[in-house]
Amino acid sequence: MTVALAGCGADGGSGDVTLKLVAADYGTGEADKSQTYWDGIARSFEASHPGIKVDVTVLPWTDVDRKVAEMVKDGKAPDIAQIGAYADYAKAGKLYSADQMLSIPTQANFLPKLAEAGRVSRVQYGLPFVASTRLLFYNKDLFSRAGLKAPQTWDDIAADATALKQRGVKYPFALPLGQEEAQAETMMWLLSGGGGYTDDVGSYNIDSAENVQTFDWLKSNLVDKGLVGPVAPGKLDRAKAFAAFTKGDVGMLNGHPTLMEEAQKQGVNFGMVQLPGADGPTKASMGVADWIMGFKQNGHRVEMGKFFDFMFSDKNVIEFADKYDLLPVTDSASAAMEDDPKSKPLHQFLAALPDAEFYPVGKTSWAQASESIKENIGRAVEPGANPQSVLQHIAQEATAAESAE
Repeated sequence: MTVALAGCGADGGSGDVTLKLVAADYGTGEADKSQTYWDGIARSFEASHPGIKVDVTVLPWTDVDRKVAEMVKDGKAPDIAQIGAYADYAKAGKLYSADQMLSIPTQANFLPKLAEAGRVSRVQYGLPFVASTRLLFYNKDLFSRAGLKAPQTWDDIAADATALKQRGVKYPFALPLGQEEAQAETMMWLLSGGGGYTDDVGSYNIDSAENVQTFDWLKSNLVDKGLVGPVAPGKLDRAKAFAAFTKGDVGMLNGHPTLMEEAQKQGVNFGMVQLPGADGPTKASMGVADWIMGFKQNGHRVEMGKFFDFMFSDKNVIEFADKYDLLPVTDSASAAMEDDPKSKPLHQFLAALPDAEFYPVGKTSWAQASESIKENIGRAVEPGANPQSVLQHIAQEATAAESAE
């Protein structure tokens, strides 16, 4: 490593440095806002690292990515940003790489799949902050009344949904392909059909034969047979599907840990299984990660490294994950959570993390590709639609975005 050490006087010559940190708020109100967590981390870090201050700004998820982009554009980049994507900044040369900031033990402790997902051109710039995986949720009471077992294959899903519809269940299988998070629901289905967004070398492969077969099956076996409920999948957002599940109106749907907590609050008796695939449970489930990164602009590489080494301790990683029903991103924190009986509700999600597949966030074109999926994928299962032509259209837009980079 040959990066020159930035002088600690970069903040005015006093020898003290103030790290400016911008983070997203994962809370749903005053009681669980993320500012409390970050203030605790900052004060604990400052107490053990004299001469380094941490100035924290926490913004809603609806604003944080845009605000950080504006700060960078105005030449006022924060030192540290905890946001949804890193690739644009890495490609523009604005970020330190992981090995320029972190100690070797900290960098080596990231779960391998997450470290890999944080790379651009084989160099890690995105540091995973928290993660989640997806499982299939099913309403145990509705299943029990219909004499059904948890599904393991697509055929099971179709048969179970048929039985649930016959018993008057409003949404036998909720399929949210509305714009809110269509890229997630789509990826879950593509993985369960042996496909995905990219091929083995990382090129977009959205209209592959496997992906077309998956959407042909979805349209023919669930949507065309009226097994997905009264709202067309392209009009159904994830939040509405989750809300319907917590009311007891949904037989099955794909979900993440937050749904578990809300369903428990509403008294829904539910089970969770690995996502069913064409021939059995899917080997690779979908994972989602949020990212934290260090900007070069203020030259605080060494100080940021010390902060990250502190922040990624097991105690701090687990505290945040526990608070918001998310998953830790390091090997040691994951092992600790597996051994903790209090975390038992998350163990199934945790078990899926090592083999999870993530969005191709290392591609700066992914933002545009994701938008194309959100806008178009619902049309693939509309009456009379040709799923292949819709997937080809999305693939063309993704490839064009990639070529423009």
